[in-house]
Amino acid sequence: MEDLYFQNLKPIVTSDAFMMEKLRIVASLKLPDCWIGAGFVRNKVWDFLHGYEKPTELNDVDVIFFDSKNSDMKRDWELDAKLLAMDSTVNWSVKNQARMHLKQGHKPYKSSEEAVSYWVETPTCVAVRLNEVGEFEAIYPHGLNDLFELKVYPTKEFQSEKASVYKKRIEEKNWGKTWHKLQIFIP
Repeated sequence: MEDLYFQNLKPIVTSDAFMMEKLRIVASLKLPDCWIGAGFVRNKVWDFLHGYEKPTELNDVDVIFFDSKNSDMKRDWELDAKLLAMDSTVNWSVKNQARMHLKQGHKPYKSSEEAVSYWVETPTCVAVRLNEVGEFEAIYPHGLNDLFELKVYPTKEFQSEKASVYKKRIEEKNWGKTWHKLQIFIP
């Protein structure tokens, strides 16, 4: 089923001129292990599955990369500014995942994919990119089933000790109002 969902994800993203423009811009930075994830992908898929012609507005475009040799936060800010200069139509949010383990209290991550696996909800744990030869790629450490089946579950860590963080996000995001077919599971 995963292969089928990936085969569905690819045209949903690659047929969207807005998304492809953002992916090309980010690819031009040539950052290591670099992706765009979270709402950028999740919202698009949910909009598609709900038959929305107009895209749901994004709060930001989450750009992640992994560079353990230079994890200074100032670099993220510089990249935010660089992206904003290249395209001011969105709010860019760049984060080097090589230091995000500190925020979560984890051992150091080894890759962007490992970092994505620790995001709060399973359908949010998806990121896409155009690789160095311009081919579409995706990472989805918890699979694509929940995303395409419109199911919102917390990732493992947010099922127990951090369940309140998940519950607060669900309340604040109010996704059920925007996407009425969602099944949101509360631990």
